[in-house]
Amino acid sequence: MKKSTFSPTQIAGILKEFDQGKSVELITREHGLSRATFYKWRQRYGGMEASELKRIKELEEENAKLKRMYANLALDLETARYIIEKKL
Repeated sequence: MKKSTFSPTQIAGILKEFDQGKSVELITREHGLSRATFYKWRQRYGGMEASELKRIKELEEENAKLKRMYANLALDLETARYIIEKKL
């Protein structure tokens, strides 16, 4: 998964610009992002402050890490079951 080049503070600032009345076309051109990215941010992070946005990003990273750990453990368990089954 590609890491975002924008910090949570920058994302919050971009969304605030829109709330203050700047057009989407102008915002996307100034910051070099796509309209789809802008609307996805707006849908996901609209109305949040930078600190809340930062916390959500941290939780998403932690969740991804835990999912990878679970997948590795499940694979190890499956391998162990296969080896035990083969010996019996």
